[in-house]
Amino acid sequence: MKKLIAGNWKMNGALAANEALLRSLITGLSGVAPAADMAVCVPAPYLAQVQSLLSGTPVAWGAQDVSAHEQGAYTGEVSGAMLKDFACRYAIVGHSERRQFHGETDALVAAKAQRALGLGITPIVCVGETLAEREAGDTEQVVKRQLAAVIHAVAHCTSEIVLAYEPVWAIGTGKTATPEQAQHVHAVLRKQLSAATQHPERVHILYGGSMNATNAASLLAQPDIDGGLIGGASLKADDFLRIVAASPAV
Repeated sequence: MKKLIAGNWKMNGALAANEALLRSLITGLSGVAPAADMAVCVPAPYLAQVQSLLSGTPVAWGAQDVSAHEQGAYTGEVSGAMLKDFACRYAIVGHSERRQFHGETDALVAAKAQRALGLGITPIVCVGETLAEREAGDTEQVVKRQLAAVIHAVAHCTSEIVLAYEPVWAIGTGKTATPEQAQHVHAVLRKQLSAATQHPERVHILYGGSMNATNAASLLAQPDIDGGLIGGASLKADDFLRIVAASPAV
């Protein structure tokens, strides 16, 4: 299974800057088979632009959130059907920033994952502990609880999700879990997936805590780290391409 390197632009971007970034990515991939599968998850207003620029390239695209509702009076929400109109392959659900700043619960994240899967969109389900939870020794309990809610909701479709472990204390802080720390949690998640689906090997488990061009190779070399959910480094074409290139050959 090839690694998956997915960029999360967060609330960044502008039409001109997006075009320059994506054209640099496309140029950097010219005549080269990427070492990993690639995707960028972008703010909803830019999905049409990204679809136009990336169609026919090796880079897939997705959204940073999806509504748990099908349609209706939910002002400001973006439905899965709307994302399908822009050929989104992925939708991030349960990112720590959504959980922290928007009060998203495990149950809501699970409902969003279920909604995405029902429309043929792969949810990138984020789990992870805060610094206080890690220092209290609760890391495994927290991530297993977060994943269990999704497994309960999507049931036999569990093997169709992408999972991202993002230690909250390492997001945007410049701090990174050591390869050994990250591998330990990924192995815990893999074991939980093994109990829930006959095909746990189909699930990419990404690492999402300040992976960059410098530390990517050591993280991606771990047996249960199947790629990265990349924040700041995904806004720089050269850095993003270097992370892709750091992926071990299959």
